[in-house]
Amino acid sequence: METQAAVKQNMVNGVDVDRLFATIDAIKESPSIAKFRFRATNKWIDGGHNRTTVVDFYGAGEDHRHGTAFELEAGEHPVLLGLDEGPNPVEYLLTALAGCMTSSIAYHAAARGISIRGVESRLEGDLDLRGFLGLSPDVKVGYENIRVYFKIDADISEEQKEELIQIAQKYSPVFNSVARPVAVEVKLDK
Repeated sequence: METQAAVKQNMVNGVDVDRLFATIDAIKESPSIAKFRFRATNKWIDGGHNRTTVVDFYGAGEDHRHGTAFELEAGEHPVLLGLDEGPNPVEYLLTALAGCMTSSIAYHAAARGISIRGVESRLEGDLDLRGFLGLSPDVKVGYENIRVYFKIDADISEEQKEELIQIAQKYSPVFNSVARPVAVEVKLDK
């Protein structure tokens, strides 16, 4: 039986490195277990207010339930005709991007044996409402550009920090979903 101290030795950045490498080996042996399907349901409340619920997902060959259902409120600030019930959807997109890139940095650093004391990010996205409101066909509907700035607190060189940021861009599913076209199928649910 492993002692608690022995178990902690295998943890880097809160990641169980032994389990990470065991997962990688299992996927190499059986690639089908790498297929995941994430799910969310959403219900409109009023105006710009809506609620998303996340209960379960499919992965590693079976369905998994979260310990609790997560409810995420989305709303709009009064300047956007809302009551500020929660972040708006484009702010959630920035949140998802920050969270996924940060996790990518932590996991890939752990796999390389790099201990990180902290990661902070600041995100900004430029959006012109003329696209959303249909006022100009020349204005993009959605973000025109997004900027992400990271601070990484670790005993590594600036070059290694830059490398971790590049790795996050290469391997973050959210970054790649935003930065590269992804097929989105929208249908009426009958």
